[in-house]
This record gives sequence, structure tokens and C-alpha cells, in this order.
Amino acid sequence: MESKAPEGKLGVLIPGLGAVSTTFIAGVDAIINGHSAPIGSLTQMGTIRLGKRTENRSPKIKDFAPLADLQDLVFGAWDIFEDNGYQAAAKAQVLTPPDLERARKTLESVKPMKAVFNQDYVKKLDGPHKKVADNKMQLAEMLMDDIKSFKATNNTAREVMIWCASTEIYIEPSDVHSSLTKFEAGLLANDAEIAPSMIYAYASLKSGVPFMMGAPNLTVDIPAIQELAKQTGMPIGGKDFKTGQTLMKTILAPGLKSRMLGVEGWFSTNILGNRDGEVLDDPMSFKSKEVSKKGALDYILQPDTYPDLYKDLYHKVRINYYPPRGDAKEGWDNIDIFGWMGYKMQIKVDFLCRDSILAAPIVLDLVLFADLAHRHNMKGIQEWLSFYFKAPMVAEELYPEHDIFIQLTKLKNTLRWMMGEELITHLGQEYYDSYE
Repeated sequence: MESKAPEGKLGVLIPGLGAVSTTFIAGVDAIINGHSAPIGSLTQMGTIRLGKRTENRSPKIKDFAPLADLQDLVFGAWDIFEDNGYQAAAKAQVLTPPDLERARKTLESVKPMKAVFNQDYVKKLDGPHKKVADNKMQLAEMLMDDIKSFKATNNTAREVMIWCASTEIYIEPSDVHSSLTKFEAGLLANDAEIAPSMIYAYASLKSGVPFMMGAPNLTVDIPAIQELAKQTGMPIGGKDFKTGQTLMKTILAPGLKSRMLGVEGWFSTNILGNRDGEVLDDPMSFKSKEVSKKGALDYILQPDTYPDLYKDLYHKVRINYYPPRGDAKEGWDNIDIFGWMGYKMQIKVDFLCRDSILAAPIVLDLVLFADLAHRHNMKGIQEWLSFYFKAPMVAEELYPEHDIFIQLTKLKNTLRWMMGEELITHLGQEYYDSYE
């Protein structure tokens, strides 16, 4: 099966015109105009080995796979505030004044459409730029009309929707999520278990647009949305961009496990400002984030398989809203480990990161890879994109793979498979004579 060529413009539809999305748009503009290298983007800077090591074939991924060109990206967004992209970026205070001014024309061209939003699901945030309707199905139809209008106005050939909006309150899967029929009935009945992000996902898939979930919301990981994705032939992926502290965990934990070193405790705390920190100051929004941040260690370390090393692991996660820090989040980890004969040791990590700077290249890669998957007729859950998520989606009978190195191998082997190249096992026996 061959991928269709990426002809024409690719629309990038973004719920949430805040720090992450404006930093992403400004970064793409900087790359196109030669002001910056695409640092952090696997699609733009990463290479992929093909064949044997002796063949010395390691092209860049963007030269190997038929990805959309950055100059063909067109941006659209929804937000609860009327600020255009430039105004939103100025308020987010991620970009320096020179970088902001260089991207001014592109950012100003992104004028947000009215958002589907309900403060019941994001307690610490509200704004005036919202859609009003009698029920949630009508809200979904309004979003579908927005997508049609965006396509017509910008003459796009394809689109991808990627969630860059806030973390919603924690929601447990319920009966209304169990099938598409029940979900659509729930939309008409204004069911409280259907959050705004689910309405976006529904509208996106019904419009023939792949959907990627960048927050820890219960959105695409429900049977109803997965059923719709298969029905419409659309790729879906999520959830929660893997940026700061969880990125460090998925790098460090596999290393500790590979050497069979025990972990007694892992204490993680964060301080951050910006809109994300304010939203997460609400306990129910924090719970959504906590679940996605805490899951990685259990799956990587496998305490049931290695009880002597990890069964008593005490794992604590904290997020603290601290306005002076803005987007420059600080993630601090104290890791209590033990080794030979049970002797104790410690690792301390202080990651002074920038959330939007780490998230922006993830947004770019997911947009390009989701579009590639769509053109390759890959529908439903895209597990090969787990590399980018804190809580990656998998089929119902599987456990998620959190080891970032295994995730990267899976991603690159998927690209090799898509392009008809031999998969890489890293066995290496073919290079030696001693196994005859």
C-alpha cells in the first residue's frame, strides 16, 4: 500500500489559541523564513537508518517519507478569547519581542473562531468568545460548519485537528461513551459526561479530519470516538503531549530498569504559571493530569514482574501554580534507588524547561505524521505515535508502551513498513562469521 502524495495545502485546525499553538505557528514561520532550525522536531531533523549498517543509508525522515511541506501549512483555531494569534502570543510571553515581531504577519492572520466551551469542565478559565446552542449536537454541527468554511476560504486539500487547549476535569468512562449510537443520543440530550473536547473530536472525524489529543482529557480514548474513527477511516491519537517531567521519566526509568536497579520512591513536583498552571490549580483538572503523569512508571518498571525492585515504589506527583514563572516551568524530581546488596542511592533532577518550546515541535510532528497516516489509509488508533504522548492510546487488550526508546523504534519501523523498507531488529548477527 503506497501513501498518496501530499498535494495541495494542509490545514492545521487547533482548538486553543494559547501559548503552545502560537509558539508552534511562530516556529513554523521562523523555519520557513530561515530564522531558526527546526530544533526538537523528529520529522525535520531526525534521520532513519535503512538496510544494513554497512549500506550507510540514513536519510532525513522528511526526505524519506512523503510528508507535507511546511510552506503548505495553513492555520486555523478556536478560542474563548477574540485575540488573534499575535495578541495571544504577546500575552503568553513565551517568545522574545524580536521573534514575536518576525512572526507578526503570520500570527495576525490567525483569527480564532468562537469556541465550544463550558466552564463546568475547566473551572479556572472562562471567556466571552463562545458558541451558544440548544444542545451539544448543534455545537458539533457548528464546528463542522467552521471546518467547511475554513476549507473553502483557504482552499486546503486536507486537514488535521490537534488539541492545544486546556486540561478538562477528570471524567470516568460511562455508558454514553460506550458506542457511537449512545454518544450521538447524548449529544442531543446534553449529557453532562460529554465534554467540549469530545464535541471537537466528533466534529473533526465526521468532517473527514484526523484528530490528535494534546491534553490528558478523556476524549479519543472512548469506544464511541474510536468507532467513529474506524467508520470514517480517520487516524486518531493521544493523549497529553510528553514534554517536561514525564519526558525525563520515560528517559530515566528505562535506563534504571535495564540495569535492574531498584526504585524505592519517585517524588515529582512542578511549579508553573501561564494559563496551563492556572487551569491545573483546580483539583479536578489536576486529577486528569495526575493520572497521565503517574501511569508511565508503572508500565515501564512492571512491579508485578519485578517485585523485588519495584513493588513498593512510592510515587508522588505535585503541580503548583506559581504565576511569576510563566511558561518557564520547573520540574523537580527526587528518585530514591537501590543497588547491589540493597544499598541506597539517590538521583535528583531539576529541569528548568519551557513547556511551549518543548510542545511546539511535538505539534508539528503529530500534524505531519497524522496527515501521512491518513494518506496511507491508516484509520483508528495510531499507536506508533506513542513517542509523543504521556498516556499513549492502544487497543483494548494491550498495555501501553511507555519506554521512549521502544516507542522510537516502533515509530521508525512503522515508517519503514509504510515505505516498503526492511524492518530493523538490531540483531546484528549477519555481520559476523562466528555463528555458522
